[in-house]
Amino acid sequence: MTIKDIARLSGCGVATVSRVLNDHPDVSDETRQKVMAVVEEHGFQPNANAKHLKQQTSTSIVIIVKGIMNMLFADLVEKLQALLREAGQDAAVYYLDEDANEVAYACQLCRERKPIGIIFLGGDLELFQAGFSPITVPCVLLTNTARELGFQNLSSFTIDDSLAAQQVIELLYSRGHRSIGLLGGNWSCTQISHRRLTGCRNACLRLDLPFDVDRQCEPCRYSMPEAYAATKVLLKRCPDLTAIFAISDVMALGAIRALYDLGKRVPEDISVVGYDGIVIGQYSMPRLTTVRQDTQQLAERGVDALLRSIQRRSPPVHGLVPFHLIQGESVAQLS
Repeated sequence: MTIKDIARLSGCGVATVSRVLNDHPDVSDETRQKVMAVVEEHGFQPNANAKHLKQQTSTSIVIIVKGIMNMLFADLVEKLQALLREAGQDAAVYYLDEDANEVAYACQLCRERKPIGIIFLGGDLELFQAGFSPITVPCVLLTNTARELGFQNLSSFTIDDSLAAQQVIELLYSRGHRSIGLLGGNWSCTQISHRRLTGCRNACLRLDLPFDVDRQCEPCRYSMPEAYAATKVLLKRCPDLTAIFAISDVMALGAIRALYDLGKRVPEDISVVGYDGIVIGQYSMPRLTTVRQDTQQLAERGVDALLRSIQRRSPPVHGLVPFHLIQGESVAQLS
């Protein structure tokens, strides 16, 4: 029996079967069970020598995506793959849970797959600090900054998250909002969301607005269901809020649905601001006010830095890309 036979019997593609047999995370549980049922029924044993040979000769670039529900990363992956194809490079994409250890997984891939370079979408700097040293291939981190880590094979590009968050608070303040809640993220100082929290705090202090983290902030994962539940918790604790700043558009959309189910109108009763500028936010009702990240520049600068490092052993580069505060229909002017 071959992988092609398993693909035919399970109704899956050959590439999907290969990912299941190699225990890749980017396969649904249902598909994995379907493939493994065929494997067990027929007693299939992979050819270890062929697998080892393939791993030793791999020359692809690896893209590790932290968070399976992050639509911003889906946009970035599409752009990265297009740019790498134009440069004649293959790319293998691996999706991890947002709480997974992306650095440990990268180390595993380096041992098994021998990639020539790695692009990380999202990442916890604490994990990089603790475990990145064994990785020797050129790497790029997108949407977080690795400038302070000092690794000679790790470049990074992001936006100024603190400044962007400050501008959101300033916009809400200019529209008359004085009681603002913050939704989503992980407040650890090594996480992207911490910089957004810091920007909110700084702006509130400067504008003399109340900002009680324990009362006005509710962390949650980057998903609509999690944001939906967290919004209800936040509103129960702070029924006087006139605006919610969600640190991703996905969270903002979950929040809007929760508010609707609570009998609240957006923006008439409570305003909502998102973050990322994903396309779906411009087709929601109401159209979302948000911070748009320039994913094209993130992808272009990331790929350019990685290829320069692979081809010329260029030193690491760390940079900021532009962001834009897009004013949609989800923020009301208070009298």
